[in-house]
Amino acid sequence: MPRTPDETIRRLLDLLQTRDMNAVAELWAADGTAEFPFAEALSPARLNGREAVRAYLAGHPDRMDVREIPAVTVHHTSRPDTIVVEFTAHGRTVSTGEPYRLDYVTVVTVHEGLITRYRDYWSPVAAASAAGTLPELLGSLRSRTAR
Repeated sequence: MPRTPDETIRRLLDLLQTRDMNAVAELWAADGTAEFPFAEALSPARLNGREAVRAYLAGHPDRMDVREIPAVTVHHTSRPDTIVVEFTAHGRTVSTGEPYRLDYVTVVTVHEGLITRYRDYWSPVAAASAAGTLPELLGSLRSRTAR
């Protein structure tokens, strides 16, 4: 039986904590997309298809160790296939061992239990700070504005 959008996002968040990125990618429809409207520097703004999502997620456990997602709020929209999800992830940066806390707002559309569109409004500055790559992000922004 197909999962509801609520069940699909909760499954995704559970899988993030188990570091099973292949299973996370399997939640996407074959032609589903992931969009990152605030992406900067080396981060992609859009991924097209499940395999692009899988490739993007492959190295995630080597960078970020999500240990807890203590706060999840789901907002239903006028469309039964689309929800807005606010959540907070706590964990450790693998390269430094430093703790982090990241807040997310995502808009998720699900058809027959699979994600067809995932829009993630995360903060590139907060993510780079947590990953220990803030100097690289700032450098790329400086070089882009100097052009």
